Amino acid sequence: MRSAVSQLSLHKLEVFCMVAELESVSRAAERLGIAQPVVSAHLKAMSEKLGTPLTQRNGRRIVLTDEGRRVLKWAQEITVRTLELERELMESKSGLRGAASVGASMTIGSFILPAMISDFRRRHPNAQISVRVAPPSSVTDAVHSGGCDFAFTILDPRQELAGLQIEQVRDERLMLVASDRSGSVAPRIAPAELSKHWFVTAQTGTPRRELEEAALRRHGVSTRRIAMEFGHAEAIKQAVRAGAGMAFLFESSVRDELASGVLREIETLGMRLAVPAYLVRREGKRLNQYQTRLMKDLTAAMRGSAAG
Repeated sequence: MRSAVSQLSLHKLEVFCMVAELESVSRAAERLGIAQPVVSAHLKAMSEKLGTPLTQRNGRRIVLTDEGRRVLKWAQEITVRTLELERELMESKSGLRGAASVGASMTIGSFILPAMISDFRRRHPNAQISVRVAPPSSVTDAVHSGGCDFAFTILDPRQELAGLQIEQVRDERLMLVASDRSGSVAPRIAPAELSKHWFVTAQTGTPRRELEEAALRRHGVSTRRIAMEFGHAEAIKQAVRAGAGMAFLFESSVRDELASGVLREIETLGMRLAVPAYLVRREGKRLNQYQTRLMKDLTAAMRGSAAG
């Protein structure tokens, strides 16, 4: 006799995971492109099959019961592994084609990979590539779970790396930049003078902020005047352009602004700040021919652009 669990379709599991993520039946229905009553029916059917309530209302939110949280962990494993298998099998003998999911930390995913992936797709027009841009710990979690086939990321010093293959592919240079209108800031600055200026930087406690401060401490800089904190390089750039202060930003994220002149580099005398970026894979993860080609091409491009 078949168990209740074995009778649950993959689609029902995907619906359940979406409701759990969004905490809303209506928003899950909108995201999935199906009617709201269908979503409710799937949730009811799952609860009935398993013989226990999986969700409950908390005001306007849909939250999981204790049993629902256990089911969610299992459902996420099933759906992610299924999608991973589909990507691995999606390959044709008639030519290189397939699907891949690539993880990336914020700067790499926003400013480096888009052009590289676009170039790969021009050479391989059958490519289906999705890029998950997220904080480093979320990126490595996705590689662990199979949600991403591989990733390019900086690393959070606190995160667990067991079960992952880590290979450094480049150094991301941190350069000090200021607005083109900040005429009072000299074109060169010594480390001891940094504490006199206002800075815009990443949020306290984030890997990006901790890596920046660790790099500065190696040059004897332990304190700065922080004017603003933001969660993404684009917001930091906009604040610097508006005159809120200077910022250490990855070179790859400010090339356009430096070329147009809206930002200018401030030379840091005796200092060269850099953060390593890595290729991350799950140990034992099988990549098909297409995914392997993509990974190798992107790795070569990452190394090449860093050398250039």
